Amino acid sequence: MKPTLVILAAGMGSRYGGLKQIDSMGPCGEVILEYSIFDAVRAGFNDVVMVINPETEPQFRAAFGDRLASHVPLRYAYQSLGNLPSGFEVPEGRVKPWGTAHALLSAAEVVDRPFAVINADDFYGFEALESLAEFLARAPGSCDGACDARSRSAQDDNARLHLAMVGFRIEDTLSDHGSVSRGVCTVNAQGFLVGIEECHGLEPTETGARYTVDEQSWIELPLGTPVSMNLWGATPEFLSRAQEGFAIFLTEHLPSNPLTCEYGLPDLVERFMHAGLADVTVLSARNRWYGVTYASDKPEVQKAVQSMHDEGTYPTPLWGGDDPSK
Repeated sequence: MKPTLVILAAGMGSRYGGLKQIDSMGPCGEVILEYSIFDAVRAGFNDVVMVINPETEPQFRAAFGDRLASHVPLRYAYQSLGNLPSGFEVPEGRVKPWGTAHALLSAAEVVDRPFAVINADDFYGFEALESLAEFLARAPGSCDGACDARSRSAQDDNARLHLAMVGFRIEDTLSDHGSVSRGVCTVNAQGFLVGIEECHGLEPTETGARYTVDEQSWIELPLGTPVSMNLWGATPEFLSRAQEGFAIFLTEHLPSNPLTCEYGLPDLVERFMHAGLADVTVLSARNRWYGVTYASDKPEVQKAVQSMHDEGTYPTPLWGGDDPSK
């Protein structure tokens, strides 16, 4: 079964100063997520589900949605603050979204097959998506025809989840225009994820990266340190477990942190791992990741994308060439 690509695109880009998900990066006005979709189709993905804020749908459709209509099935799912489990209400004064795991759950009703989940404003490259497609093709739970995740989960609530994450080398993910946060990964000798530590204020160095927690001493991370850029692969059972976990998360965190607590994917995956409910295969990316954390990152990303067009990695315009699935 060909997998689904789920794109998390509901963020508002506060540090960037606008909707960076639909800011032009390619030579013919292409946005970053179009390259992920183009690469995903080439890698064997079947369709795309875009998780957005419902208020921004007209902007997304105008920026690229109508352009993609004849190339890949594209559906929209909507992240809403009020989409909560029974018995819970939005706390008074809460405006912050519930996090990346909640955003993914917004697509649960339309994802019925193995899937990859990515950020809309990150450039991952073809090899990363191809490796995930290959993993999902052989992952337990893949099946012929549409799969009913809820019925399979009910049949075996104790089934172990087999997930994948693409890890990038830390030096391939940093910005020259300001510090960044990254999920620094520990991977065992068998290639499985052991843990993710969210490190803030990361700066590039000649030997890798560094950060400080006390503004006095520095912690050094060597070249090649794997980091998570929120590129995951899973089967639909993960969504059922994530929905159950959301109620637990709210019970634990709402009383003490009602306005800003977030149900994040890395934290959820770690919870499953430590409970013995999941293992995570780490797939290694060897290309540079590109992103636009800051507006000053944009010229560098545009230059890199233009180089890929010049080298023939992508046709110009992106969707004016051959069908990427052929």
